[in-house]
Amino acid sequence: MTLAWILFSVYLIGTAYLGWLGHKKTDDFGSFAIGKGDLSPFVVGVTLAASTASAATFIINPGFVYVDGLAAFMHLGLSVYLGIMVMLVLLSFRFRRIGEKAKALTIPDWIGKRYESNNFSLYFSIINLLSFAFIVLLVGGISIVMQKLLGVNNVAALAITLVFVTGYVLIGGTYAHVFTNMLQGFLMIGVTVLILYSGIDLMLSEGDLWSKLQVEDPNLVAWVNPDSRFYNDIFSIYISGFLIGSTLVCQPHILTKALYVKSDKSVRNYIIVFGVVFLLFTLLLLTGFWAHFVVPQEQLVDPATGVFRQDLVMTVYLQNAFPDWVFTIVSVVLLAAAMSTLDGLLVGISTITANDLVLNVIDKFGKGHLSEKEKMKLAFRASHIVLIVIAVLVFLVNLNPPELLGIFGQTGVYGLVLAAVPPLLAGVLFKKVPIALVWSTSVIAISTHFLLYFFGAQWFPDAPFTFANPGVTATLGIILGLLPALIGGWWMNRN
Repeated sequence: MTLAWILFSVYLIGTAYLGWLGHKKTDDFGSFAIGKGDLSPFVVGVTLAASTASAATFIINPGFVYVDGLAAFMHLGLSVYLGIMVMLVLLSFRFRRIGEKAKALTIPDWIGKRYESNNFSLYFSIINLLSFAFIVLLVGGISIVMQKLLGVNNVAALAITLVFVTGYVLIGGTYAHVFTNMLQGFLMIGVTVLILYSGIDLMLSEGDLWSKLQVEDPNLVAWVNPDSRFYNDIFSIYISGFLIGSTLVCQPHILTKALYVKSDKSVRNYIIVFGVVFLLFTLLLLTGFWAHFVVPQEQLVDPATGVFRQDLVMTVYLQNAFPDWVFTIVSVVLLAAAMSTLDGLLVGISTITANDLVLNVIDKFGKGHLSEKEKMKLAFRASHIVLIVIAVLVFLVNLNPPELLGIFGQTGVYGLVLAAVPPLLAGVLFKKVPIALVWSTSVIAISTHFLLYFFGAQWFPDAPFTFANPGVTATLGIILGLLPALIGGWWMNRN
């Protein structure tokens, strides 16, 4: 425990120093939101990989692989990875060019300027509040690891996390996010290699693990797991995984990385760096298989409630696979992994709420006209207030967290990106796009997702889809929302 506190304290001090360096480069709202375009592609690529991987990859998702086997790995791992890479290439270049020309600071700002509508920007600033669900997931994941690592209770873990991360984002914005993510990213790479080595060593020493898993449960090594609650058909595993991966690119802390650089060459280079590093992180999901041979199932039961906790798989695997001192080091890095995404989301939700919600409401209903300089000052102050409010709300929700943090976070963030995909993709691919088309398809996409997730099983009991899997409902939302937007855009621009 003493070693854990020493290492964690060193990490806090180092990250706080990087946050201070970010503060020194942040002198207005623009630099707080997206920097000044002076970041190298390598830095942006590592930062993007670190902030995309997050607690879901490092802490939460191996539990799904433990329970549902190969089907979960193919969905959460390779299918999502391929979707992310394809959409990054498809969107990033023209998103940067259009955003640079329009001086856009956020995705709602980009959409509002692309379609020349403040109301459209306001709509997306409200939808962006759904990222709150993913923030809850991240903070909950951090708390799980911190409680085991530092011996603190849930309340103390939540307080430490939220005060620290909110604090350095508050003073340094995007630069603090990027500088700290560089440190966190390299720590994550080192630990990923270490964990993968432990799994390879296990496979060499135990023999044919695949056959042993098949003896334990044939569905664990099946490409489709018929007994799975979430991954029991080709659609829910492969098609939805790819499409969900592609839409996740539309998260504010991912796509806006294209605005951090000043050339298409830089965009290409950071995508290459991201692709290599993120693939390495994706392979961590294999831990869900290895845990079957290292972790006694009783260790995955919450002693307080007697409930099986698949969210504990990664943490308990590390406890059993490594000596205490190595587990301590790795666990500190797992906290860094979660914080690397948390700070990016906090920058995104605060800048979007300030720039696209607060300022748009003031323009729409306020009296008098503010100058551009006055607006930026107001947005800067509002972004800080939003950060504090979000931190308090996340703390309160995580006092009694949802049973499956992964599903809770996925449901919210999928709704956010579904709304953004039609206007972003149509806006990048086509010159002439009616705002009525992309607005209506955006509403169709997000409505389909939430209605089917909450009521699909009741409305369509004989449907061949697993509505309990938010990836499935989101995929149906993509199909019903995106296809009309693309067909309509193509029709409008066919000559």
